[in-house]
Amino acid sequence: MAIFNGGMMNVIRCDLTEYIVWKWRPQVNESNDPGQRSNFVRWGSSLRVKDGEMAIFVYRGSGSDGHDNQDVIMGPYDGTIETANLPVISRIIGLAYGGGQGGPFQAEIYFVNLQGNNQVLFGIPFFDVFDSRYPDLAVPVSSRGTITFNLTDYQSFIKLNRLTDFNMMDFKNQIRSALTKYMKHVIINMAGDKDMSVIRLESKILEISENAQKYMAKRFAEDFGVNLKALDVEAVSLDKNSEGYIQLKGLTFGIVSRTTQAQADANIRNMEQMQEWNSENVRATMAIQRGEMQRAQRLQTETSYLGAHALDQQTEVGKQFAASMGQSGSMNVGGGQMNPAGMMTGMMMGGAMGQQMAGMVNQMGQTVNQSYQQASQMPPQVPQINYYVLIAGQQTGPHNAMQLRQLIASGQLTPDTYVWKAGMASWDFAKNTEVNTLFPSTPPMPPAPPTPPVPPTSPITNS
Repeated sequence: MAIFNGGMMNVIRCDLTEYIVWKWRPQVNESNDPGQRSNFVRWGSSLRVKDGEMAIFVYRGSGSDGHDNQDVIMGPYDGTIETANLPVISRIIGLAYGGGQGGPFQAEIYFVNLQGNNQVLFGIPFFDVFDSRYPDLAVPVSSRGTITFNLTDYQSFIKLNRLTDFNMMDFKNQIRSALTKYMKHVIINMAGDKDMSVIRLESKILEISENAQKYMAKRFAEDFGVNLKALDVEAVSLDKNSEGYIQLKGLTFGIVSRTTQAQADANIRNMEQMQEWNSENVRATMAIQRGEMQRAQRLQTETSYLGAHALDQQTEVGKQFAASMGQSGSMNVGGGQMNPAGMMTGMMMGGAMGQQMAGMVNQMGQTVNQSYQQASQMPPQVPQINYYVLIAGQQTGPHNAMQLRQLIASGQLTPDTYVWKAGMASWDFAKNTEVNTLFPSTPPMPPAPPTPPVPPTSPITNS
């Protein structure tokens, strides 16, 4: 240090690596400085403030209202103490110090760490936690971990803490004491949740860490003026030899075992019912399809013979009518006299009826012929069939006619593919069943063209 005006110039700086607040004291000769000059700072002393820290100059009782004044120097800074960078000095240094030119002045200097992280290890001894479902069973629980904090709002920190007698060890002890209280609160409330069992607390480290950090961040800012950056719970331990844990474990295991068994039984019942429903649906579907096929065949048969049946009925009616008319127009043989009018009427009516009957027969014949021609021209009705198909060794289906055509179009179903439906004794080739009607018909090979005749050889004439 340089010597100036009979004293030693000060180099004001903080060389600590882990701190929040550190008070600087000058290096003076104890024989010449009984103690009241421990806060004296010489004019022109060197001031060094690193990046991420700040220096606070506190002038005791120098304000107009008798309160302390403060000057704050933010890092990085490396210079000398002058009026230009400490404006309060110009107000507190009187003529006794030469107008602020060379004399020492009294101030307390504190270095505040705004950048570095500070960690506190904590360990919470066993405390009783109760399960919400069994409030009579207490399980001892302990926890340990680490918190990381830093200082971001120095003004709030100074309001909550005395800089004069600040001690880092005492500050960490205060944080540990508050942390124990807050952690107990978080763990007890989690265990009190109806969906949480105390037995499961050991596996809920992440949830406990997140809940504790959310709850404590505001508390640390309000109580200590520091920013809680992270709270890491390393372990949550249960006293597994305690009576409460043993009883709770037995009860919980029994409930879980019974619940698991009941769920398994319910799943088996559901599976069996589903299989039974599927079988019933298949049987009902096949029965409906068989009935529809039979009904379609009956309708087709009745339609084909409806014309012939109507003709027979009308012919019989005509016969009866002709017989009645013949009787009414016959001769009166019993009286020995002929009835010419009746006979003529009968002949006329008989002729008319004959012509009418001939027309009816002719018309019915044409109708029947048209019906047969239309029936012969209509394509055969597609049978409503449902077959299982064996594709690549795997049973598929049942497939209806449309699905079978798709399989035929894709080449998966050929005439030599095995098929089966209800009522068949065993699997058979598709070509041997009604599925064969679904295959497209291919025209026969055209006949070979006729061989032209060999022309005869002309006779040889001798000249």
